[in-house]
Amino acid sequence: MTTASQTQRRQGERHCEGCSLHSACLTRGLTQAALDAFDEIIVQPQPLKRGQELVRQGQPFRSLYLVRTGSLKQVMRLPGRQDEQVIHFYLPSEAVGLEAIGEASCPASVVALETTFVCELPFEQLESLAVRHDALRAELMRCMSRELRGDQRQVCLLSGRTAEQRLAAFLLGLSQRFHARGYSRYRFQLTMSRADMGSHLGLALETVSRVMGRFQRQGLVKVSGRELTIRSLEGLEALGEEP
Repeated sequence: MTTASQTQRRQGERHCEGCSLHSACLTRGLTQAALDAFDEIIVQPQPLKRGQELVRQGQPFRSLYLVRTGSLKQVMRLPGRQDEQVIHFYLPSEAVGLEAIGEASCPASVVALETTFVCELPFEQLESLAVRHDALRAELMRCMSRELRGDQRQVCLLSGRTAEQRLAAFLLGLSQRFHARGYSRYRFQLTMSRADMGSHLGLALETVSRVMGRFQRQGLVKVSGRELTIRSLEGLEALGEEP
């Protein structure tokens, strides 16, 4: 626990209860006793600049992180290749590091896409807390389940689908994730670059740009800088669900 955190707690501030993402975070559904205990183990919150690493591939696994504001990407350097594969994007309230539980080291790096704040959860303390509080243990299991479902969707997304279907499904997935966190499902920031999207979707940068331009001409989306507006959710859904 940091000195600043200790000072704030002496002043009576409850960090999790005061967070706007409390109802969508790992702390949802916790009893007051569990929430107080959870609050005690949080290393409050760490700022990251765009491009700064939160986790480096191969470093010892010690903590999970909850995204408080901003966004991050997870990248893996593959043996024999110079480039990196983008395998995941993290949005506010999502847990970073679940795939490393039970491993000696982190399998991939995690990098901030913009100014980002994360809450660190030392895993040994979190694990001990989950043993004592059923609601926290259940929420951890749900988080892991969502992570597995996300991996399954990614495999399906990359299997036998056209570039248009991949990009449509990716944008729909972002829309659903933002909506689940209380944000607009129709207008949000694409903090990742098109090169990052291409790496994640198995597409060339030029293909992502061409398909995005086609979506705009078809009236499916509007892109202004980093801001994307979905103009036809039904149109994207029809395209993303095509076999």
